[in-house]
Amino acid sequence: MNNKVYDISGKKKIWFIISLALIAAIAVITVIKGVEIAIEFKGGTIISYSYEGDASIKDAQSEIEDLLKTPVVIQEGENLSNDSNSFSISFSYDTGLSVEDQTALTELLQEKFPDNKVELLDSNDVNPTSGKEFFLKCAIASILAAALIIIYIALRFKKISGWSAGVCAVIGLLHNLIFVFGTFVIMGYEINANFMAVILTILGYSVNDTIVIYDRIRENKNNMPKASVAELVNVSTSQSLRRSIRTSVTTISTMLIVSIVASIYHVSSILSFSIPMIVGMIAGTYASLCIASPLWVWWNERKSKSNKKKKK
Repeated sequence: MNNKVYDISGKKKIWFIISLALIAAIAVITVIKGVEIAIEFKGGTIISYSYEGDASIKDAQSEIEDLLKTPVVIQEGENLSNDSNSFSISFSYDTGLSVEDQTALTELLQEKFPDNKVELLDSNDVNPTSGKEFFLKCAIASILAAALIIIYIALRFKKISGWSAGVCAVIGLLHNLIFVFGTFVIMGYEINANFMAVILTILGYSVNDTIVIYDRIRENKNNMPKASVAELVNVSTSQSLRRSIRTSVTTISTMLIVSIVASIYHVSSILSFSIPMIVGMIAGTYASLCIASPLWVWWNERKSKSNKKKKK
C-alpha cells in the first residue's frame, strides 16, 4: 500500500483547467479539420481492384479525386484467393457510380500502373441505413450503461453520497470519450466501427478504476470518521494510485506493441483502434484520479456550504 498521501483534491482547479483547455483545443481542431465519417455511416461506393507486383496506389489519389470530383479513401491489402495484392477505393456518391465513370476509373488506374495488371474485382453501393442503425444501437448502449453506472454507484455507495459520486463518475467517462473522439479527428481516422469499439472498451476500463477509488473512500470513511471529504479522497486516491497506473501501463504497453507492428505492416484498420485506445487509457487513468474524485469533492463542498447558508 502506498503510505504517501498526495494532495490531489487540493489541486482540483489545476486538473479542471488542464482538461478544459485540452477539450477546447479538440473543439477548435474539430471545427478546422472536420470529422471523417466512414462510408457505412454516410453511404457511398466501394470499388475493389487486384494488381500484381509493387505499386504505390495512393500516388494516384489526386488523379482519382479529379476524375470522380469527390474525396476518396484508398485502402491497400492482399487478395488471399490468388496471392495477389488488392486495394479498395471508397467515396460518397449521392447518385451512385455510373458505368462510364467506373470504366474511366479502371482505365485511369491501368494507364497509371501499366506493369501491375490492375483488374476490377468488385463494385458495391453502400446503404447508410445499417451503419446508422449500428451507431444508434451503440449510442443507446452507452447511454444505458451511463444510467446503470449512476444507479449502481448510488446504491453501492450510499454512505458517501452515492448519487453525486455516480454523476461525477459519468462526467469522468464523458471526459475520456471526448479525448478518444479528439484522437480520431487529429489523426484523421474515420468515425467507424473501430470508434464505437474503443468507446465501449474505454467505458469498461475507466469506470472500474473510479469504482475502486470510491470503494477505498467508503472503507476509509469508517477508519477515518473525522476526516473531511478532501482528506478521504486524497488518502483513497493515493492508495489506488499504483494499482491504477500498473493496470493502465500493462494495457498501454500491449496497445503500443500492436501499434508498432501495425505501423510496420501498414495496417491502418488496427492503428485506428490501438492508438485511440492508448489515448483513452491515459485519459481514463487521469480522469479517475484527477477528475471524477476531485469533482466529487467540489460537489460535496458546494453542498456543505449551501446547507450552512440555509441554516443561518
